[in-house]
Amino acid sequence: MKTVYVLNGPNLNLLGMREPAIYGSATLDDVKKLCEAACQRHGLALVFRQTNHEGELVDWVHEAGRLQAKGELAAVIMNAGAYTHTSVAILDAIKGTAVPLVELHISNVHARESFRHHSYLSAAARAVMCGFGVAGYGLAIDAVAEW
Repeated sequence: MKTVYVLNGPNLNLLGMREPAIYGSATLDDVKKLCEAACQRHGLALVFRQTNHEGELVDWVHEAGRLQAKGELAAVIMNAGAYTHTSVAILDAIKGTAVPLVELHISNVHARESFRHHSYLSAAARAVMCGFGVAGYGLAIDAVAEW
């Protein structure tokens, strides 16, 4: 059984409270349940995590990379939050581990502030999803199951 890592960055612990007009009313626990159901449908194991700390995301990518090296990783689905637009460290971790990455955003970042239009992670991503709300997580898992 292969594993999907779903990694969430800063402020995603505030889902359901933070700017519901942009991010909706679903909580991070709701997202986790959605991901669990999607992984179960496809016979995939799930590692679901959230942190407000950049280095922890890097460490988790390294962890996923060890599974990748053993042929046990399906993909990393990452909503890096604001680190998408600032983190060369996360980009280097992804490139260094060669994990297949789906970059995910709940909102359409291209319809928002201009600083959100640039992503460091996109250069290493196999796919980029944005604007589907939290449903994007399940859609990403469905897509990964087809890889």
